Order: sequence, then C-alpha cells, then structure tokens
Amino acid sequence: MGCTFSGLNALYDAVNGGGDVWINENRFRVVRQLGEGGFAFVYLVKEVPSDSSSATSGLSQKVKDKSHLSDDGTYAMKKVLIQNNEQLELVREEIRVSSLFNHPNLLPLLDHAVIAVKAPSQEMTWNHEAYLLFPVHLDGTLLDNSNAMKAKKEFFSTSDVLQIFRQLCAGLKHMHSLDPPYAHNDVKPGNVLLTHRKGQPPLAILMDFGSARPARKQIRSRQEALQLQEWAAENCSAPFRAPELWDCPSHADIDERTDVWSLGCTLYAIMYGMSPFEYALGESGGSLQLAIVNVQIKWPAGPNPPYPDALHKFVSWMLQPQPAVRPCIDDIIIHVDKLISKFSN
Repeated sequence: MGCTFSGLNALYDAVNGGGDVWINENRFRVVRQLGEGGFAFVYLVKEVPSDSSSATSGLSQKVKDKSHLSDDGTYAMKKVLIQNNEQLELVREEIRVSSLFNHPNLLPLLDHAVIAVKAPSQEMTWNHEAYLLFPVHLDGTLLDNSNAMKAKKEFFSTSDVLQIFRQLCAGLKHMHSLDPPYAHNDVKPGNVLLTHRKGQPPLAILMDFGSARPARKQIRSRQEALQLQEWAAENCSAPFRAPELWDCPSHADIDERTDVWSLGCTLYAIMYGMSPFEYALGESGGSLQLAIVNVQIKWPAGPNPPYPDALHKFVSWMLQPQPAVRPCIDDIIIHVDKLISKFSN
C-alpha cells in the first residue's frame, strides 16, 4: 500500500499524553480524545505548520478538494490498534474503499498511514497501528443529537427530517452508482455526522466505510448463505440490518437495496430516535429478528402536531421484506424530493 509514517517518537505516549503525531510528512498535535470503540480511538488533532516557507506545504498540498481543509487546522484522527494480519487487511480495505468516494455527504479520508510497531508491554499484542485523518464535525452524530433531544422531549421538524434524510440518500446514490455498485452495509444514526448551521437544515455526512463492500452478490448454496449471515452479524448493526441478511435463502441475489432497508430504519430514527424494531429488545420474549423479518413496526407518539402520515408510508415503502420489490435509491430520491416540496417551511 506504500504507507509511511515518519518522525515517529514515543508515539504511544504522545497520543495518550497530548503530544505530537506525524502522519507521513505532516505533524499534528493531539488536543483531546473524542471517542473510542473496540480497538479504535478517535482524537481531535491540530495541524502544526511546517517550518517551510512554501505556502503550499503541509496538508493543503496533499488534499485535492480544498473544501475539506479546516480553517483552524483541526481534524479528527482515528487510531486503530491492529493485532493480526486479518485486522491489517480489513484496515487496508477500509482505506482503499474510502478512497473510492468523493461526495459532500460522504466523510472523506484526507490522509492515512499504517506502521509496524512494538507492543508497549508484554501483555499487549498488536503489531501494527493505523492512523486515518478526517475532517472534524464536533456537533456529534445523529445518534448523539437524537439522545440529547429525546432527553428534552424535542423532535426534528418535518422539514429537517426530510432534509437530513435527503442528504443521506445523495451520499448513498454516489456509492450505489459506482461500477461495481458499493453498499455501505451499516447505515445507522451512529454513522451519520450532523453539523448545525444557522438558518439552514443540519449538514448530514455518512461515515465509517469499514463494512462497505461491492453490493451485488450471488448466493447459490446453503454454505454461501450462512457465510453471508455470519459476515452480516459481525458488520451490520442488528436493529438496522435487512431481513435477507438475517435469514438468507440458499439461492438469492443480494444487491444495494440492503442499504435501502437501513435507510428506512434510519428515517424512522431521525423522527423517533431509534430503529423501528428496537422496541422488541425491551419486550419479554421479544425477538429483534422476528420483528424485522415480519416487519412489525410500531409508531410511537411523536411531536405535536405529529409527523404527516406520508412520512410513515414512506418508511413502510422502504421496509419491504422482499428485496426484489424494495425501491432503489433513485426511486427514493424522486419521492423524498416530492415530500420536501410538499412539506418545506
């Protein structure tokens, strides 16, 4: 892959103690940790200008789309601890896939490096670390925003619901239009960054392409079906996972409409703060899988006045259990544009 990491001095201590990190030729100061999950940590970092007098030195020289550059030099840096070759290949695939996309509603990968390291102690076994640099969005994810709003009993307006959703559709259309088409495979509120803008709807950006793969698969045996189900169980969040990924037939054609199911769940979540099937997790004897496969949707009480029935019908249209009759992203965009015209402020 040709990644290098230069100027490496006490990297482990630097990242955990607020020091400096080099990603290839560019130096960043760690400001604070933003989050973590599994073997990945996300930090807020600030670019340290180089001593070079050249105005084009630093990250600005490397990034093609200058709109992705930060005005104040701050970025988000994802650090991944890699323990084995399988994890190393997964990170390299995430980097490769992220580099395929260029769309304002998809989070761009600005720079990256993968390095071999010694474990900091005998108890720790990782042998590589990856550093991925992204634009930073400090207003958090759709999930963060929904949880905060739920605590205050607040809801997005119908107009904002549709505008946020429309932006996610635009990002997915870009992925689905590639040759071959790519599916995100983990569309959910936790993978949507929101940035609040005065006088405008929030900016919505889809992120985390670790599960993104070519969308179209031909399943022609029970073994292939079980392999797909096992992969989906590890990579696709359960409350937003399409029925065909829970119970795949031995003869099936899987395509990008797995994302459309997740989109339908996410539209519901923009309105009500959770997947339409998560209620099953709280019921005695409830089964998330059965609720999904049987499309048992429950509509909670919403804002007052409530969301228009057209939005509920829109969600139900995307949540078709048979993928062959589920709409494609182009159909959804046509429909959401009509709804925006009808319900815009």
